[in-house]
Amino acid sequence: MAAEEQVIRLLQVFLEAELGKRQITPTVIAEKLDWLLGLGPQFDIEPDMIGRESIIDEMIRRFSLWIGKDAILTNDTGHEAWLVSSRKKDWRYWPRYRQWLDGMLAAKAIDAMDQSTDTVLGLLEDPDRNGSWDRRGLVVGQIQSGKTGHYTGLLCKAADAGYKIVIVVAGLHNNLRSQTQMRLDEGFLGYETKPNEQDIQAIGVGTIDTDLSIRPNFATNRTNGGDFTAKVAKNLGISPEQRPWLFVVKKNKTVLERLFRWIRNHVADHYDSESDRRVVTGLPLLVIDDEADHASVDTGEQVVDSSGQPDDEHQPTAINRLIRAILHAFARSAYVGYTATPFANIFIHERGETKREGPDLFPSAFIVSLAAPSNYVGSAKIFGGPGETEDSDGQGPTLLRIVDDDTTSSWMPIQHKNGHMPRFQGEDVLPPSLNEAVDAFLLACAARRLRGQTKRHSSMLIHVTRFTSVQAEVHRQVENRVRFVRQRLTRQVDTKGILGGLRSLWEQDFVETTGHVRHSEPEIVPGNDISWVDIEPVLPDVVSDVQVRTINGTAKDALDYAEHENTGLTVIAIGGDKLSRGLTLEGLCVSYFLRASRMYDTLMQMGRWFGYRPGYLDLCRLYTTQDLSEWFRHITDAADEVRQEFDDMVASGATPRDFGLKVQSHPVLMVTSRLKMRTARNLLLSFSGTLLETVALYRTREELEGNLSVTRGLISALGKPEADPERNRGGRREQWTGSWLWQDVPASYVLDFLAGYRTHPDAHKVNSLLLSEFVQKMLQHGELTRWTVALIGGGEGAEVDLRNDVKVSMLKRTAKSTSGNRYSIGRLMSPRDEAIDLNEAEWKVALDITHGWAAPSDSPLPNTPAGKAVRRVRGLGAPGVPSHPDCGLFFLYVLDPQKADAGFAHGDPAITAFAISFPDSRRDEKVEYKVNNVLWEQEYGSAD
Repeated sequence: MAAEEQVIRLLQVFLEAELGKRQITPTVIAEKLDWLLGLGPQFDIEPDMIGRESIIDEMIRRFSLWIGKDAILTNDTGHEAWLVSSRKKDWRYWPRYRQWLDGMLAAKAIDAMDQSTDTVLGLLEDPDRNGSWDRRGLVVGQIQSGKTGHYTGLLCKAADAGYKIVIVVAGLHNNLRSQTQMRLDEGFLGYETKPNEQDIQAIGVGTIDTDLSIRPNFATNRTNGGDFTAKVAKNLGISPEQRPWLFVVKKNKTVLERLFRWIRNHVADHYDSESDRRVVTGLPLLVIDDEADHASVDTGEQVVDSSGQPDDEHQPTAINRLIRAILHAFARSAYVGYTATPFANIFIHERGETKREGPDLFPSAFIVSLAAPSNYVGSAKIFGGPGETEDSDGQGPTLLRIVDDDTTSSWMPIQHKNGHMPRFQGEDVLPPSLNEAVDAFLLACAARRLRGQTKRHSSMLIHVTRFTSVQAEVHRQVENRVRFVRQRLTRQVDTKGILGGLRSLWEQDFVETTGHVRHSEPEIVPGNDISWVDIEPVLPDVVSDVQVRTINGTAKDALDYAEHENTGLTVIAIGGDKLSRGLTLEGLCVSYFLRASRMYDTLMQMGRWFGYRPGYLDLCRLYTTQDLSEWFRHITDAADEVRQEFDDMVASGATPRDFGLKVQSHPVLMVTSRLKMRTARNLLLSFSGTLLETVALYRTREELEGNLSVTRGLISALGKPEADPERNRGGRREQWTGSWLWQDVPASYVLDFLAGYRTHPDAHKVNSLLLSEFVQKMLQHGELTRWTVALIGGGEGAEVDLRNDVKVSMLKRTAKSTSGNRYSIGRLMSPRDEAIDLNEAEWKVALDITHGWAAPSDSPLPNTPAGKAVRRVRGLGAPGVPSHPDCGLFFLYVLDPQKADAGFAHGDPAITAFAISFPDSRRDEKVEYKVNNVLWEQEYGSAD
């Protein structure tokens, strides 16, 4: 591993030198690598020890990477700009960390981190600034997107700049704290932290700059019991000196109280009689709060009175109180929270404060939303985003596998109790879906080895219960399964059944999936195909290396990736809460996930499958239930809306204090813990500028017949339609064959339809009665007075008459799930449909706006305008294009129940669905959302 990293580091340097001279193509990469290997003796490289193809694949990925720009909300009140280039010239910690990253990250990614951490550090206060100051901010990244690497870079720069005490608050469990300490040992300290200082060895950045005079001090170590203990507190003393001190502590009341007492009794050098507290004046403090939405948020009762004044007698919850008390004990302090799920943080009251603990942890100075690089695998790539079109066959994302084999009713019921004995249909065996998931893991590991990733870690996650006793049973069953396969394959005894199943899974799943993913993510997936003939001989070695581990509060097992750095750890990890948040599973290939949570942030944090999958994204699989996949899709939409709202606020120059963040309400999911939402209110927000689709539909005959009748009533009331509409689209003609279009339809026709149509109660936001009320309110402002109605046909289903002269071929929308009387689909409409009412000039403006939003890697650029751009042009217009806020767009779709794969009976009525595209508006009416206190006060003032 180390040899390959050295080659990658050198090759990246040489290829960077070629930029500007010629394009970095796979041929150029291979040519430069062969040249470098020819110089092997000069660089102490043994070519036979190097995986040539894997290095070429890695460099192709690095040089095809793109990274967007961070979005930032700031409040500079009382802040003095200070970070200029002259302050950086003597830095030592950041340069060695940057050099160490060269072996692991693309140069573009390192440059982006450099710029981003400069931004965050500059938003903090100059550690050399005299007087008292306190800066608090929040950095929002994606799940498993490299937040630890980011705050390690920030920590290095803060130490270079002059921050003397750095406290990293990391997780609730020892293993997460220990994992964080190990990362910081490598990236900042430069040596292994052990209880016995004689055992300390240089690692990571310490092998790059070996000068002991700059070696930071440590107060905690990497062992499982290496937190800030009573023994450490008793013997530790700090005096103002040049080298910084690092504390890595877990979010534990006893540990934080011990640390606070030690600061107050041994570090404080001043008594403030006015506040009756001991204060540290000589040492500037930086607190980095990892997973800042977890445990750090005060879940106590109301912290401000009805007039918006803080309650000084309020008793914050323990972790929140102690973090605030530690910050309040320093005259000069900075706090940076890191999270991927800021839903709880936005409900912190921005004026919460107590005399003893000081201000609450509201990010008053800044909120930074980190841009994810193009090789990041997030929720949209797994579950599909709101802008993605469902394939006509309705199959959706290619990495998702639905668990529908009676697992959650027999083997692991969702509501099972401690002591549950998992049995599949009465037998002490794994369910077929989990057997398949284990087989998929073996195949993924084999394929990775054939791609030259033999020494890379490979992990499988099984997350099905929070009870340790039940986890032990699952461990036993999985171990039995792995042992069975291992014995058959290594002894070559009775292998026909096992190899037949593995071959079928490879050829019917993996081969096709690799083709799909390679087409959509060509820079991530290698181009060489692997056949079953290649896979079969590798499997015995793979299954021999598999270890089954249980990761929970009582287990002795640990994911000791560092100890297997040169060979790679191949592990199936079974766990619960410890695998729910923060803990990184290196090389995660397959996840089997049944745990249910009804909170946005908890459910997102459980998604350990997000992150980076260089060279093996196509081999990854997520096995989960249909309900969980639907919940994740909804969260994806909510997170996208949060980010869009954030970007809009950035564009308007808002501050964190102004940031009224909106989060979608959901009939099943809670935004976050009800306790964390103590300052949240119900507020009505606008439908304007949105697209709404019915994707949860009835499958009962009475409702189907009623909705079909209402649809026929609307069609019958309309005049003569335009058949097979055609539009000019940038020099080409676009046609909606088999569809019908009516223009200038009075709003009363749409209102009559909404009054009669029954939307399913599980349809989020798409409630026909609320939509009707919204349209009526907009009519009072002279908006949405006329409508374009489009009936989209041309499907592969049977033909249905809606009136004598209007027939359509029904569309196929395969069910994503069925439950009771509900039939759920992924997407109803195609994005191109939303521009059906635009003329060519309007369409071109919307396309130009879309191109302005496109990511750097979008080549060629999109050839269809984004729906958001269409709605903006329709409602607000643009230079040379008039606005039409009076014109709404209404779609009707007729779905064939016999092609839905949802258990419809022969002869069941056609399924009618609708979508509405509301133009942007400067006057908008409202629907119910959950919002934070800032937005409430913006809308209604500080009092109820």
